[in-house]
Amino acid sequence: MIDNDRFWLKNAHIPLCLLENVAIKPQTREQLCHVDIEINQNKIISIIPHTSNVSESPYIDVKKGIIFPCFIDSHTHLDKGHIWERSPNLSATFEEALNTVKKDAQNNWKPEDIYRRMDFGLQSSYAQGTIAIRTHLDAFGEQANISFKVFEKLKNKWQDKLTLQAVSLVSLDYFLSKEGEKLADLVASYGQILGGVAYMNPQLDQELDRVFTLAKERNLDLDFHADETLDPDSICLKKIAETAIKHKFNNKITCGHCCSLSQQNTELVQETIELVQEANISIISLPMCNLYLQDRTLKTTPKWRGVTDVHQLKKQGIPVAFASDNCRDPFYGFGNHDGLEVLKESVRICHLDTNYDDWVSSINKVPAQLMNLTKLGKINVGIDADLVIFKARYFSELFARPQSDRQVMRKGKLIDTTLPDYSQLDDLIFSYQS
Repeated sequence: MIDNDRFWLKNAHIPLCLLENVAIKPQTREQLCHVDIEINQNKIISIIPHTSNVSESPYIDVKKGIIFPCFIDSHTHLDKGHIWERSPNLSATFEEALNTVKKDAQNNWKPEDIYRRMDFGLQSSYAQGTIAIRTHLDAFGEQANISFKVFEKLKNKWQDKLTLQAVSLVSLDYFLSKEGEKLADLVASYGQILGGVAYMNPQLDQELDRVFTLAKERNLDLDFHADETLDPDSICLKKIAETAIKHKFNNKITCGHCCSLSQQNTELVQETIELVQEANISIISLPMCNLYLQDRTLKTTPKWRGVTDVHQLKKQGIPVAFASDNCRDPFYGFGNHDGLEVLKESVRICHLDTNYDDWVSSINKVPAQLMNLTKLGKINVGIDADLVIFKARYFSELFARPQSDRQVMRKGKLIDTTLPDYSQLDDLIFSYQS
């Protein structure tokens, strides 16, 4: 640990795609740049090609370790997190996940319960190098008021460490009701994002028209769950894009999941992607959760990967991010709020390696853009030194081990990376047994 305000991180590897306004050529086939970073008073003040010259200022030799900007987790469900032990989904099907969460919410989702579980997720995220999180909040009826109040309290508590955003989560038919309009007003009062789940149904066009109208009237961004299914006839993403174009919607639009795109014929995929591009929609893929849930039948080997067509989307110039989605709840029994795990599993599931291109930006730079966080997700001169420092020197090393020994730097200072102990939640999780 260096106590000086001015020091160097020397002998580092940084992916070229994460360096901005820095004229440095990559030195490896994976487009890693060999650099020295000068930090003063919490900020990066220079980035230069690595030199073996010993600096007069104190320095840390990171021995070619890879450095990322801090992670940005753009699609999570913190309000559902860490309920697996009290509400497991033993069939691991999507339908049982929905029913199990609904029952758990009815029985347990009081302010203290939601607050402590969400806070546990934030502790875990921060310790592992995350700097910004967008969470969806189940928002039917009175639950919206409860959960948004808890969110606002946590947003204030963590404001010096994490940037938090919230999205309302209801089925889109809810917005056809008076309650749906009240929800839009509630979201606007908190300055957050209007969202919901799009399902194929006879009134989908009407539902989408309504939600776009509500968002335009209140100047809100939109964030949809779309086509979280392998059914090739599910074309919600296409419908969302068409509606956005029809409404000439200028605010940010994000669509998560979009799995059915991977099952559709070439003509439909191309038509949908061209509409998505015209509508300026960003896509978030959630490989871990969708791999877990989809194509699951008891004692039958799955055949599908449960992800959208990320390669074709990116080839068309559409921003593609990856995120963690659910964590230790009925929708996903695992997870640890770790941006590196998200990237590692995305690389494996979606074949993002050989060559890696700029896919590493999908957990920092790309989500920063879709979340309107223009100062985050990159490494350049003049910004805060918010960095994740790995001992791994190359991607093959980075993705081979958990990197539990990573160092996390926030505003030029190394933070405590100790994860919270699960026992913090024991009285919430196991109280139903007493």
